[in-house]
Amino acid sequence: MNKIAQSVRLWFAPQRVRDEGVTPDYRFSLANERTFLAWIRTALALIGGGFAVDQFLPELVWGVRAGLALGLLAAGVLCALRAVNHWVRCERAMRRGEDLPVSRFPTVLGIVVAVVAVAMVVVVLFGWEGR
Repeated sequence: MNKIAQSVRLWFAPQRVRDEGVTPDYRFSLANERTFLAWIRTALALIGGGFAVDQFLPELVWGVRAGLALGLLAAGVLCALRAVNHWVRCERAMRRGEDLPVSRFPTVLGIVVAVVAVAMVVVVLFGWEGR
């Protein structure tokens, strides 16, 4: 638990990352930042998709609509949190000269998005009213 708390503290005090190791080539730090921003854009798209499902599909059975919307919203929240965590972990690894961290999160996110997409295909094929 202490390791998790330390990681979360670094989210709010990224200047403390500089206390570790040596400064990497700035291009690597900027690439890490671009990756972070890509994850944030993905999170925003997922959140927007969740709101769109909820707001623009009122004819859809409530449980299905809420499930799809909540799935997208939850994926967006997790994606945003993971973006910060991954940025810190990569920055620390670069400063320490370690291998970059690996993660199963992209796989999990891809599966969640695929499940929601398949559910939406079913909704489109069989109608909004859930007969």
